[in-house]
Amino acid sequence: MNISVVILAAGEGSRMRSDQPKILHALGGKPLLTHVVDAAQQLQPQIIHVVVGHKSELVRKNLAYLPVQWVEQTQQLGTGHAVAQAMPHLPQSGVVLVLYGDVPLINPTTLRNLIEQAKHSGLALVTAKLDNPTGYGRVVRDAAGRITRIVEEKDASPEIRAISEINTGILAANAEKLAKWLSGLQNDNAQSEYYLTDVIAAAVADGLSVANVLPVTNSEILGVNNRLQLAELERCFQAQNAERLMLQGVTLLDPARFDQRGTFNAGKDVTIDINVVLEGNVTCGDRVHIGPNTIIRNAKIGNDVRILANCVIEDAVIGGGSRIGPFARIRPETVLAEDVHLGNFVEIKKTTVGRGTNINHLSYIGDAQIGSGVNIGAGTITCNYDGANKHRTIIGDGAFIGSDTQLVAPVEVGADATIGAGSTIARDVPPGGLTLSRVPQKTVPHWNRPQKKPIT
Repeated sequence: MNISVVILAAGEGSRMRSDQPKILHALGGKPLLTHVVDAAQQLQPQIIHVVVGHKSELVRKNLAYLPVQWVEQTQQLGTGHAVAQAMPHLPQSGVVLVLYGDVPLINPTTLRNLIEQAKHSGLALVTAKLDNPTGYGRVVRDAAGRITRIVEEKDASPEIRAISEINTGILAANAEKLAKWLSGLQNDNAQSEYYLTDVIAAAVADGLSVANVLPVTNSEILGVNNRLQLAELERCFQAQNAERLMLQGVTLLDPARFDQRGTFNAGKDVTIDINVVLEGNVTCGDRVHIGPNTIIRNAKIGNDVRILANCVIEDAVIGGGSRIGPFARIRPETVLAEDVHLGNFVEIKKTTVGRGTNINHLSYIGDAQIGSGVNIGAGTITCNYDGANKHRTIIGDGAFIGSDTQLVAPVEVGADATIGAGSTIARDVPPGGLTLSRVPQKTVPHWNRPQKKPIT
């Protein structure tokens, strides 16, 4: 049976107190709406329509990459009205699944169960029982336990508000029947809106037995209306990531202090310390240790790499057996071979580094090609920018760069060359031998240091 998905995302989200639409706010590094679309795609629907309204041009611009069709709701007249805007664009057969752009953690397993129920009954809802149902519409059942209607909280009597079973708003229905029920909606309610939930009473009037399914977890049906709720869902999302990784064999020293904002693929015996943030696409091999307070973005990390505390790594490749940090920054387009050591307060960008090279202290290396077995002393700088253009530094295998050296690019240091500490190298250095650029040391005897004049 064909599955069509309609995602409602037209609201302003005024309680977010933000200039951007609510569905663009990030959860786990991705906009809220993206999570919902990802869940829907796992059902392999025939089509996904997203109903937008508030600042729709901004939404479409920022989420143009999503595989969806956009439907405009020019007036926000309620959820029933929003779904009605999409119906003319949907197949007239099959099942229509209605989701919400601000309910990002919905589980595809729950949705599959919902669709199966809708195939048999014609209409199925996701409901849940909450200790505190405040804010949700209540599910009203008859004496036989059959669902008869949904009453929104603003329209509910005290007796109905006492009901703990709530309607999540997520439903699946026969497309043809749903179109009929939507056409009969009225807005005679406390909000003067066309409620999607009124289709339940219409279905019961047509003799259908409305089915319901329960979510796998109640956290998946929670929506975002303000920053507090967004933060709460972020922790739910990160707890799910942490649980999945630990079940896959990753050691998290404190699962509550771990953030994954993208995809992460780990080998065996990986250990991650506290306050680590993984963004974008990160992969790491076996026996990797990631120290505390580290940010890794779009990186590939080889086997047996040890990343010490307080490092930032982005858009880089780290070869097996390397040691990074503490307090190292690896910027984009950096590729390290095996057994490279980058130490404390080393910054490196757009550079390839050969096997076994050490850059252990307080250095900046940019736009460079460094060979194998090179030692770069503390305080070394590649002066790669002349104020207009970037230039490359090339260092051959086995070279030794003394501390406090400035390499003024473009410049090439030959293999096995040695550069004495405190040198400024502005011309190419031949292989082997020692190159210096120091002025002769001089001592002035009996020199009197200037003194401050006494205050009179």
